Amino acid sequence: MRGQPARRVRRAGTRKPTAERPHGVSFPTQQVQALDRTQPLLPIAFAKSEQRTHDYVRHGTTNLFAALNVGTGEVVGECKPTRDGKNFLAFLKKAVKPHQGKDIHVVLDNLSTHTTPDVVAWLDKNPRVRFHFTPVGSSWINQIETWFGIITRQSIRRGTFSSVGTLITQIRSYIDHWNTNPEPFEWTATADEILAKVQLVQTNIKKLVDNNAK
Repeated sequence: MRGQPARRVRRAGTRKPTAERPHGVSFPTQQVQALDRTQPLLPIAFAKSEQRTHDYVRHGTTNLFAALNVGTGEVVGECKPTRDGKNFLAFLKKAVKPHQGKDIHVVLDNLSTHTTPDVVAWLDKNPRVRFHFTPVGSSWINQIETWFGIITRQSIRRGTFSSVGTLITQIRSYIDHWNTNPEPFEWTATADEILAKVQLVQTNIKKLVDNNAK
């Protein structure tokens, strides 16, 4: 659960998976556009807001399949032209292969490609791999979504890409750089703090509804 943004923490203070502890993997996909502008975004200067040209050309899209090892912070990623069950299953096999022989818990969103007959059949043959789906509308619970936000802010949003190939190269380079010093995420809010905020919101909504009814 999340009440405040997750933050990156030093590896020395985390409990990494061992042979006795299950491995957790966060695992959704994201479509990324290759946008090309008249000129790259200008650097942000003191007392000036970010500037960009209004026009752009979209050279296509790629689908980023990514898996975050929640114990180490390492990311495995691949770009595919389509987001279907076949590509998902191929990437799933690649992501879990380094952890064969261990219990692996995979956190996913509710995309239909995650439950195709081929995926279900593969899970039946690999009982140590277990899927956990986030509640509808709660994809932010999945820690890879935090990582998607980071790569978007740091490497994609302000980029200018003349082709899908250029975009894919940028994504691969970012993943390689990330994995040179990966760090896991840690929630900064306790369950009690989160539930207290939920209760406060519910109370305020009820007051608002009651006032409007008068």
